[in-house]
Amino acid sequence: MEIAFGFVGGLGLFIMGMKIMGDGLQKAAGERMRRLLEVLTTNPFMGVLVGALATVTVQSSSATTVMVVGFVNAGLMSLKQAIGVIMGANIGTTVTAQIIAFRLEHYALPAIGLGVFLHYFSRGRGPKYFGQILMGFGVLFLGMGTMSQAMIPLRESPLFVNLITGVGRNPFLGVLVGFAFTGIVQSSSATIGVLQALAGQGLISMSVALPILFGENIGTCVTAMLSSLGTSVNARRAALAHLIFNLVGAIVFIILLPVMIRYISLTAADAMRQIANAHTVFNVANTVIQFPAIALLHHIVKHWCPVRTLSSKGGLGILISD
Repeated sequence: MEIAFGFVGGLGLFIMGMKIMGDGLQKAAGERMRRLLEVLTTNPFMGVLVGALATVTVQSSSATTVMVVGFVNAGLMSLKQAIGVIMGANIGTTVTAQIIAFRLEHYALPAIGLGVFLHYFSRGRGPKYFGQILMGFGVLFLGMGTMSQAMIPLRESPLFVNLITGVGRNPFLGVLVGFAFTGIVQSSSATIGVLQALAGQGLISMSVALPILFGENIGTCVTAMLSSLGTSVNARRAALAHLIFNLVGAIVFIILLPVMIRYISLTAADAMRQIANAHTVFNVANTVIQFPAIALLHHIVKHWCPVRTLSSKGGLGILISD
C-alpha cells in the first residue's frame, strides 16, 4: 500500500507540475504560438518546425494538437498544414524527457520556493509567469523523486518481476500497456516519466521500456481524437492523421526493436537518458520517414473520413473535399 500511495502521489505531483509549468509557458508565449501556428505553416516543412517550437514552448503535444484541430475546424489551417504541425509536435514533446534525465530532484524545493515568491510577490507579468514556470518545474521534479523512491521496494517483489518479465517477452503487450496508461492519464510525458523513474531504479530494461514508449505515442492521440468529436470533417481528419502517423511509427519500430535497443544502449550510460534518447530518436526518425509521404497520408485520411452529404434523391451521397 505504501508503494501505491507513493507512486500515485508522485505521479499526481508530476502531472500537476507539468500543468503548472505548461500554464506559465502558455501565458508567457501562448498567444505568440497561436499566431505562429496560423501564419507560419504555409508549407509542411515550416509546419514541422513551428509544431516542434510550439510544443517545446507550451510543454504539451496534446495542447498543440488540440489547437491544430481547432484551427482546422475554424478554417484557419488546411489539412496538409495540420499534418506537418502534428509531426513537429511529436518532436517537441521529447524535450520534457531530456530535461527529466538531468535528475534535478535536489533543486525541486528551492525552485518551488523561488517560484512561489516570484509568482505571488512580483508586480510585472514576466516575473509572475517565470515564477509559475519555476513552481511547475519544482513540483514536477518533486513528483519524479517521490515516484522513484516509492518504486525501490519493487526490486524485491516477485509479482512485479514476473509482470515485467511477461511484458518483456511480448512487445505487443508493452505497446498495449503504454497506450492504455497514456490514454488514462492523458499525458505522454507522464508515461515517459514513469518509465524513467523505473529505469532509474534499475527495475526495467530497454526491451521492456521501448515497446511501452511506442504505445505511449499512440495513446497520446486520444486527446486529439476526443477534441475532434462534433467538429468539421477536416478537423476529424487531422486527429485521424495524428493517430495513423503514430501507429505506423510504432509498427515500424516494433519491427526494428532489436536494432533500436542496440543503438540506444550506445547513446548514454544512464538508463534515464537512454529512455529520453529513445523517445527523441523515435519521434525524429518517424517524422523523417513519413514526411515525404504527407501527400499519401493526406489522401488516406480523406478516403477514410469522407464528407457525407444528402443527395438530390434524398439518400446519402459521399463528397470528398479538401
